[in-house]
Amino acid sequence: MFQFIHQQKDLEDILHLMGQTSIYGLDTEFIKVDTLWPKLGVFQINVAGQVFLLDGTSLDLSAFWKKLFQAQQNIFHACSEDIDLIYHYSQQKSLSNVFDTQIGMSFLGHGLQVSYQNALKHMLDVDIDKDQTRSDWLARPLSSEQLTYAANDVLYLMNLSNKIQQELGDKHLLDFALEDCRHLTHEIGQETPLELLYHDIGNYRHSRRQLMQLQQLAVWREQMVKALNYPRSFILKNSTLIDLVEKNPRNHFQLSSIKDIRQNIVREYGKTILDLLKFLPEQAEWPLRMARPIRHSSKEIGEKVDHFIQSVAQETTVPKEVLMRKKWLNALYQHVVFHNDEQDLPAYLLGWRYEVLTKPLIDVLHADEKYLSTQMKVTD
Repeated sequence: MFQFIHQQKDLEDILHLMGQTSIYGLDTEFIKVDTLWPKLGVFQINVAGQVFLLDGTSLDLSAFWKKLFQAQQNIFHACSEDIDLIYHYSQQKSLSNVFDTQIGMSFLGHGLQVSYQNALKHMLDVDIDKDQTRSDWLARPLSSEQLTYAANDVLYLMNLSNKIQQELGDKHLLDFALEDCRHLTHEIGQETPLELLYHDIGNYRHSRRQLMQLQQLAVWREQMVKALNYPRSFILKNSTLIDLVEKNPRNHFQLSSIKDIRQNIVREYGKTILDLLKFLPEQAEWPLRMARPIRHSSKEIGEKVDHFIQSVAQETTVPKEVLMRKKWLNALYQHVVFHNDEQDLPAYLLGWRYEVLTKPLIDVLHADEKYLSTQMKVTD
């Protein structure tokens, strides 16, 4: 049913087999508990109907990564963490040949987060166990239960993909789903510039001074986690960063009472943290206040927006939750109010959605620009 590969010479045979076909079913098992970067345990591949479990602890997979980037299609279910792992190990960030069966299922109306287990049951009437999810995939030897679990994750993946892609094709949605897969893999490869990391932490309530403090702390944390290979929460949680700038501790005693701060961090880096809070650039260099989030537009326009999105969902047969996400709609509001460049909109809104959804919605929102501007008022 499957082979566990841990000798380099045996990997050569698989690479040769991969050269004879160019569509692969893939999954990974890894550990990411106390590190920033994932530690690969097993990489599963279904190639030409055969299942191989590649030992991530003993094999040099350099040539294997190249095959994935050259493939016609790499098939995953819920690929985000797998893609992140591939980007880390291959040191490349441009895998654009992916079909994610979870995304495919979402276009068919099964919700945004359907599990692999439920997808198999619904589409193929296949039952699999998911009892090894939290196994130690770095331990050796792996148990027969672990190996079977890992193999099952790709054993049925090609059949699942074929069924989903056929149904998407029948509904003329396959190209849309494939484009969304490309946007996702591109998004995973994007790193937020250091100086903008605070955007994911701060909010409109924070003063410019607090945002400057957050910016300095966020940059320092990012440099630390990459140097030490620690999860960000091991240095400072986001909630801890917010508590730091809101309470603005002046000494180690006050620092120790900050929300969720680890005492070893206070001991080793307390002075650094206090200095980052205290010593700031000139005020002219502080970030501007962040925009107030838009709860809703005026009632009339809000109803127009909802009605239009619903009508496009019916016309395209793309489920509403797939067609437009809350964060994309908010980006549209920001675009209209601040007269931003369209190219700065999320890529999802610039592809197949642009003519049928994005452009008409921008026109609708322009009619409400004055109201939106008052909702997003930013104060010093």
